[in-house]
Formats: sequence, C-alpha cells, structure tokens
Amino acid sequence: MIGLISATAAGAAARDRLAAAWPDRTRVYEGPVGEAVRAAFAECEQLVCFLATGAAVRLLAPLLGDKRADPGVVCVDEGGRYAVSLVGGHGGGANELAREVGALLAAEPVVTTATDSVGLPGLDMLGLPYEGAVAAVCRALLDGEPVALEAEVAWPLPPLPLSAQGSYTVRLTDRAVAPGEREVLLRPPSLVVGVGASRGAPVEEVLGLVEEALRDAGLSVRSVAELATVDAKAAEPGIVAAAERLGVPLVTYSAEELAAVEVPNPSDAPLAAVGTPSVAEAAALVRGGELLVPKRKSAARPAMATCAVVRRPGRGRLAVVGLGPGARDLLTPRAEAELRRASVLVGLDQYVDQIRDLLRPGTRVLESGLGAEEERARAAVAEARAGHAVALIGSGDAGVYAMASPALAEASDDIDVVGVPGVTAALAAGAILGAPLGHDHVSISLSDLHTPWEVIERRVRAAAEADLVVTFYNPRSRGRDWQLPKALTILAGHREPTTPVGVVRSATRPDESSRVTTLGALDPASVDMMTVVTVGNTATRTIAGRMVTPRGYRWQDGRQEEAR
Repeated sequence: MIGLISATAAGAAARDRLAAAWPDRTRVYEGPVGEAVRAAFAECEQLVCFLATGAAVRLLAPLLGDKRADPGVVCVDEGGRYAVSLVGGHGGGANELAREVGALLAAEPVVTTATDSVGLPGLDMLGLPYEGAVAAVCRALLDGEPVALEAEVAWPLPPLPLSAQGSYTVRLTDRAVAPGEREVLLRPPSLVVGVGASRGAPVEEVLGLVEEALRDAGLSVRSVAELATVDAKAAEPGIVAAAERLGVPLVTYSAEELAAVEVPNPSDAPLAAVGTPSVAEAAALVRGGELLVPKRKSAARPAMATCAVVRRPGRGRLAVVGLGPGARDLLTPRAEAELRRASVLVGLDQYVDQIRDLLRPGTRVLESGLGAEEERARAAVAEARAGHAVALIGSGDAGVYAMASPALAEASDDIDVVGVPGVTAALAAGAILGAPLGHDHVSISLSDLHTPWEVIERRVRAAAEADLVVTFYNPRSRGRDWQLPKALTILAGHREPTTPVGVVRSATRPDESSRVTTLGALDPASVDMMTVVTVGNTATRTIAGRMVTPRGYRWQDGRQEEAR
C-alpha cells in the first residue's frame, strides 16, 4: 500500500489525482502532517509526500531504521514539477515509484541513486536473491574497476559492464557457498524440487527432507524456484506448508504427464497409489533439466516423504521490439524498458544508431547492414538460446514487414519470446495526412525481393476491386522503378483520377515531408524507399488539405455521415 500525505490545498489536489488513478494501491492520510507521516510509515510499503523535501526529511529522520526494511518515500513539490526519490530508492522501490508518479502527474522524476544515475542496474535490483559485498562491488562498477562475472549457471541478466577477470566478482551460482570479501553472489531460481508424500505426512518431515537433500548436495535453498508434485497431492497439508515456508510456489502435474517422464528410479508404490511410477523425480524432470539429487526418502520410519532435485537451465528471452517511425517520443515506454533490460541488442546498423544512447553500459551490440535480415534473426535466436536477454529491433512495428516474422520462424519453445508493438509507417503517415485509414484498409509491400510480383499484383487487384484504402510500403527504389506505376494503373481501373493520394517521406523524422495529391497527378518518380504512399478509396475526400475516409459511405451520395 502507498500512503499519501499532503499539507496544502495544492498538494491535496495532486494527492487526490494520484488516489483516483490508483484506488487499490493508495491510502490517504489526513490530519496533522507529522502524525500522518508516522502512521503511513508504520503501515505502508511506500509513501508519497506532497511536501518540501526539507520538511519531509525532518519528519522522516526519527523514523528511519534499516534501508532494507524502511518504506520507499517519494516527495512531490508544491508546484508538482518534480517527483523526488527521497528514501529507499532500491530496497523500498522509491526510484521506480518516482518514475510512475512523474508519468501520472507530468512531473520530472528525480533519481540520485548512483547506479541509476549512470544507467547501471543495481545488483540488489535484479530480482535475484543476493549475498555479499553489494556496496563495494557496485562502487567498483561505478569507478570503472574491472569486475569479473563467474556464471556457474546460465541465466538471462540485464546488461552489466562485467569482464572475464577482475579484482571484484559477481558470481551467479545456486551452490551453497559463502561470498568472498569482494564478491556478490546472485542466486538464480534454477532448482526444482520434486516431492511426494504419504497422506498425513507432517510438514516437518517434508521440509526437513528437502533441506537435507539440498544441504548434502551443496545447493542453496535460496535458488529453489518451486516445489513440484502430482495433482493428487495438490492439497496435501505437509507439502503445501513446506512450499509456504520455503516461499516458493507449489506446481502440480497430472499422473499421465508424470508417467510419460523417463526416470532412473521408478516404483510400483506410487503407480498403485496415484497412477504414475514416479512422483518426486518425474515432477522435478517433467520440464527438463539435470537431475542433481535422485529420489531419496525421509529418515522417518516408515518414511512418509520423498524428494528429488533438478537444475533447470535459465530460459533465454527474446524481445522483438518495434522502434516506431523514428521520432523519439513515438518510441513506447515498453520498448525503452526492453532496450534497457537486454544484455544483447541485435539490429540493422542505422536503427541501432537511433537508440544507442538508451542502451545501458555493458550491452553487447550485434549490428549489420541492409539485406542481412535472416542472419540477424538467427543471431538473435542463438543468443537467446545461449541464455541471454536479447532485444531484436526493427523500425515501425517489428511485426509489420520487419524482424518478427523471420525471428519467430527460427525460434522454438526453448526460449521465451515477447513482442513489443510499435507505431508502424502506415499509422504514422496516416496521422500526418489526416484520417485516410478511417474505414477498411490494407497494407501491401511492392518489394518483390521476397514475394513474386505475380502474387503482389493479385493482391493489388483484389484491394482495388474491394474498394479498400491501400498503403504501399517499399514503393520504389533505384532498381525497382516500375512496380509502383503498375500498381497505380491497376487501382486507376477502379477509381477516379481525382482519388486522393497521400505521399509521406521520412514520417516523424527531422526531414519529414508530405503532400496530398491525386491518383491522376501522382508522379511515381517522386517516390523512394523512405516514402509511404496511401491511396484512398472511392469515398475518400480531401477536406482542408487533409485526406479523410469516412467510417460509412453516405458521403458518396454527398451527405456527410452523422457524427458518432
């Protein structure tokens, strides 16, 4: 819960805007400010104080205890210009809260945490359990000292400027080892513990067996991702309670799924009881991995619990990101977040240049020139399969004549894939021209590098006959100068010469140009590969210099459609 405190009418107005936007996340504290701050500090995970920073500091100072447990505090000034991350930037989540508050109130977030200020993710903010000299290693990263990465387990990490050798170390491990003096241990959730239990097995027996198995194998309990068992044991109290005490989810599978898993130690007892020859080993192995601890039984007599431990490799992550048409303010926040998250960026060199300043230090960039789309797709998928967090970028929307298709054709289910939409060229051009896409429309690429011209021509004819507004991508290049005239001729067989046509070059970029002409007057020689051509349908009109395609067809009779 986020506590909201204000002292003035202006602060209360901004406070109420936040409360209205986040009704389930916030609680307003009324009354004297000092009492409100004390109550919110004790009851909430985070605070937003609509106070001067000096006043907030004096009120908060006596309350501060441990930065790992104190609430995160954001301070918003009287004018609503700044959202300052004041306390608990990392541990309390105040840095991210400042960004959220700033976005909602149109205030500038102010974050002074050292790692955030230079674009480095804090080692304590990676979402992984950690141990060791976090402050010292982060300081070494900030000072540019070499920090080595020792990855005993492959796991997708955000970009960090780590090297093969260094006097400081970040070790990614699920083993039960202690950190060195200049070392941070990151604990990936790589271990799956399969468990089986007789009816009524006490939680102490189940939990004790799990902890003993991990200890004997030299594995860290902090890397356990889940307990897994058969559906028939989903409500077994001892198993449910063991998962709760470990703080991990309990995942269950059907007996049929588990029976199909090949295990080294099948048994007739679970087959008779729940319909599968293995519970613990099969539940741990059902989604693949390396069996580190074969089935073992608890020490009680009779033994009422079994467990097995598997190490699952980290799944790589491929984000296919659309950068939009070119203007920075049309790059979505989600796309920016994926660019910051990726440790490997793959893209066309000119697109990489557009967003290079957004990349975090340590991001590895694989860039290539025009014509290497399939190579880039294969490289991105290969990096994800190697366990990295990868962003594959394309202009506009990556799923429209861009990189998503070749990448997803290469990708199998051994990696996670995320699509991030972007503003595609047809939409950017349409917004510049007016409202040409107000009714049914189609986009057609005139490039015959990947599609035979016969297929393209058939599609153009179908769009012409269906009276669809048509947006042409890749309309004309030096080596392809006849396709656009041919396509326009096909459309002219179904539309009047006066049909509006919009021509937009370099939409939203500094050298943007646009004009509205007609089907009869358009000179194809004025069009190049940086241009999008939008041809209206029989209802499209030019109004005040803008292309407008009405949502209905009443305008064909000279009557404007009623506003809806």
